[in-house]
Amino acid sequence: MPIQPYTLEFDKFQLELGSQTCIMGILNATPDSFSDGGRFDTYETAVAQGIKLVEEGAHILDIGGESSRPFSSPVSEQEELDRVIPVIETLSKRIDVPISIDTVKSNVAREALNAGAAIINDITAFEKDPAMADLAAQKDVPVVLMHMKGTPETMQVSPDYDDLMLEITRYLSLRAAYAMEKGIQKKNIILDPGIGFGKTIEHNLVLINHLDKICSLGYPVLLGPSRKSFIQHILTQEDPAPVGPDNIKVEYGTLAAVAVSILNGAHIVRVHDVERLTAFTRILDSIRNA
Repeated sequence: MPIQPYTLEFDKFQLELGSQTCIMGILNATPDSFSDGGRFDTYETAVAQGIKLVEEGAHILDIGGESSRPFSSPVSEQEELDRVIPVIETLSKRIDVPISIDTVKSNVAREALNAGAAIINDITAFEKDPAMADLAAQKDVPVVLMHMKGTPETMQVSPDYDDLMLEITRYLSLRAAYAMEKGIQKKNIILDPGIGFGKTIEHNLVLINHLDKICSLGYPVLLGPSRKSFIQHILTQEDPAPVGPDNIKVEYGTLAAVAVSILNGAHIVRVHDVERLTAFTRILDSIRNA
């Protein structure tokens, strides 16, 4: 069934969300990300990977210089800037899709936007650094507001909810309202319920299964189930053999999670394997829209 369409118009870009699933390619310019830490943590490897993801079909390139994996520690602002700014400066001149900066620091976001980024992806929904909201309003750029219970260092220590969907839906609604109070236009707000960020395996499954409740808030919805640990845990329940995040079985598990997410209303999916997801979503979108 077709989902609610939205149009993101900003800077020199326009993204039509709805009939075609928007693919956000992940570029971790870090040495310690849970899936591909260290693979693209040099300028040369990060630029090459960014170009590759766009050639494979990414509609947005999401670049981050600080890992948000469970139990990770924050890095200094300068280190984060050193990791991402040279990459963004180069890629913004060589690719024709918008770059999203994945950061919780307003100064990093500001320098990234000045270097050519066009979207802010804040996993704390402006709670970590309130100046981020002022920056987004001033620059008039799209923002991704995510739900996370706790911090990356603490979020997976016995996360608990009285009513999972109610609490996440209420939180995202309140953060969107806050963003608009700060001057951000509604058309620039994207919501992300935060798969794997302060959620158990069961929480993640329920969240994907009831994603329509997030969609009912009236904003584009982004979901990032790619290679998350809940997929690995499910795959090892019957076969105890260890399954790493880049194992082909995990990629198949990611496809399953993405499929249900799209059918339940997700507009944007944040993934590592863009080439496989491009072909997969093309068929899924065709069937859904028939």
